[in-house]
Amino acid sequence: MASDHLVLAGGGHCHVLLLKRWAMQPHKRPKGMISLVSESSSAMYSGIIPAHIAGIDQCDQITINLHWLAKQAQVDFIQAEICSLNPHRELILSNRPSLHFDRLSLNVGAITDRQDFKQAISIKPLKVGLDAITEHDTIAQKPSTAPFHIVGSGLAGIELAFALRNRWPSHKLILHTKPHKLKKSVIKRLHQAAIALSYEPAPDTANTLLCTGIRAPSWLEVSGLPCDGKGRIKTDKNLQVIGYPKIFAAGDCAVIENDQRPPSGVWAVRAANPLAHNLEQLNQQQPMRPWRPQQRALQLLGCPTPGQPPSAWLIWGPFWIGPHPWLWRWKRHLDQRFMGMFQPNGSMASTVSSHAEANAMACRGCAAKLPAAPLEQALQRSGVGKLGHQPEDAQAIGSTREGGTLLNSVDGFPALISDPWLNGRLTALHACSDLWASGAHVTTVQAIVTLPAIDDNHQVELLSQTLSGVRSALGEQGAQLIGGHTMESRQPTAVPSALDLQLSLSVTGQTPAGAKPWSKGPIQPGDVLLLSRGLGSGVIFAAAMQGRCDPWHLDTCLKQLSTSQHPRLQELFQLQEMEPGSIHACTDVTGFGLLGHLNEMLDASPSTCVDLWIDHIPSFEGALDLLKSGLASTLAPSNRRALASLGNRVRALQHSEDVSNSLDPGLEALLVDPQTCGPLLTACPETTAQLLKEKGWTSIGRAKTNSTKNEPLGDIRSNHL
Repeated sequence: MASDHLVLAGGGHCHVLLLKRWAMQPHKRPKGMISLVSESSSAMYSGIIPAHIAGIDQCDQITINLHWLAKQAQVDFIQAEICSLNPHRELILSNRPSLHFDRLSLNVGAITDRQDFKQAISIKPLKVGLDAITEHDTIAQKPSTAPFHIVGSGLAGIELAFALRNRWPSHKLILHTKPHKLKKSVIKRLHQAAIALSYEPAPDTANTLLCTGIRAPSWLEVSGLPCDGKGRIKTDKNLQVIGYPKIFAAGDCAVIENDQRPPSGVWAVRAANPLAHNLEQLNQQQPMRPWRPQQRALQLLGCPTPGQPPSAWLIWGPFWIGPHPWLWRWKRHLDQRFMGMFQPNGSMASTVSSHAEANAMACRGCAAKLPAAPLEQALQRSGVGKLGHQPEDAQAIGSTREGGTLLNSVDGFPALISDPWLNGRLTALHACSDLWASGAHVTTVQAIVTLPAIDDNHQVELLSQTLSGVRSALGEQGAQLIGGHTMESRQPTAVPSALDLQLSLSVTGQTPAGAKPWSKGPIQPGDVLLLSRGLGSGVIFAAAMQGRCDPWHLDTCLKQLSTSQHPRLQELFQLQEMEPGSIHACTDVTGFGLLGHLNEMLDASPSTCVDLWIDHIPSFEGALDLLKSGLASTLAPSNRRALASLGNRVRALQHSEDVSNSLDPGLEALLVDPQTCGPLLTACPETTAQLLKEKGWTSIGRAKTNSTKNEPLGDIRSNHL
């Protein structure tokens, strides 16, 4: 059983607690490959959602970082939408290959049962519901707007009605419920909070929020697994799906066939330990332990109200106590204690050797490249030092019949993330960028893949997912993967093993008919410098490794990096056709950072210097704050030698003031932050630059005549050795 691939589908309460257990007690982690698949990189704790809606807690106070948690539990994290399930060992994902499993655990939550409503807002999925409430904030501030309706007779409807009152103190709210469903103390408190009650049907509009019970995601109902009338998967007391002993299910998406409980976060949390224990026992081929959930659960229902101390009810079956402020304080204590268990700190760290830990904390992606200084020394010592003085992005290897130039480049790095498909795609896009920066479209690619020394089944899964990711990046630009080579590592294998995969690509392409490749210079005086997208990926990945990056910042970064920039190349081609020779220089910003690669361009442009508009340089959300806190990629310190050009050939301007010698440390660090799948950097005349800015490029500086005639900077050598 050690070779089994266990897939955890969904980031629900059961799975986050299960991951915490394996992070804290790694000896209990089942052997073999484990992957967590979730559409979101963060999980929201349902118990504290009303406090967030009420405006009491911010988003980062209610979310659990799944990237970090999976890493601590030595589990691969795959961010993808699940769209179907083949019970015979295949999880169907959206816009990417299916994922094979030997064992599967389903904890995918639930969605709102919309009944017959078409236009109303569903509270679940939570992100959809929360986004809709946020969009309504502006409307709620207007005094004469239509009332907002909440539909639901259960605890969720009541609690969200109070939360919305706290959020919108003067907005008219109506709770639609069934007669005789509410306790007298609840009706009294609703009246005090100016929340109207209605026993009539709610209007089916975007001003109506549905808290009308839940049902399982629709793809579960059509999977062929046994389900109840709400689409919830039927399991036995071991939490194994009836008739499918290799598939487990827990939380709101499941129900124990002969011991049913209503869907609730309380029972989802309680199911975590039995689920973890039985997955561990199955892995060891040991007897499992049946679980019988408690008949009743203690629940605390908050009712914060403007102008009054927040209070809460204590509910035990049919018995209600409160509302009292001390119950609210108790609820807050319990919620915050639960969230505190998932904060990145020493207690959550995996128990790994100091050597393995040091390797794990070294930055990956293009930040894993050899620093410039030892690279130069090695080239000189081996007798090929001149290669370091020819830092073009790709090398010419021949000509086409149409008069174009054939170009080739090589790039690669250790796995950046534990998702092999996405890692393959990112590596391919990064490698293709060398040819795009040279004015060539990619035609063919060959791959060298070094796989960890693990069992055959896992190697097949890693290799197939990786190559599929590569092909996804090539196919959309009309290129092909035509061959390659595989090797098996002889180093000890880390867990998760996906991070031990190394991928390198040899990329070949050609310029348009009759066109010469673009070079890094010379930049001409008066040229405008433009970036195709933002900077900061190096520090964001470094922060993510330490659990210090907000998951939505990492999501935003990965979304941009996984978007191909070959359409940007087409934009440059179109302008080149309109104004031949208008692209004076081009490169891509990668491992040596913006300033390092700009220095290469200036080395090829002895008659120019550059005014760099610091305020204009785009960066990923959260990157500057991380840099200002002192966090940096492990390659950044060696990149800092490029800063010698500031005040020399590069003048840093901020609000038109020269700050070359007094630059903010965070902005200075951004200039040398190593990039994976970084932006294209081009130099062109003002008229061409205006057209590029209309297409989303950002101007970051202007070239001027270099009156000092400094010696070449020579700070950074070839990016491809």
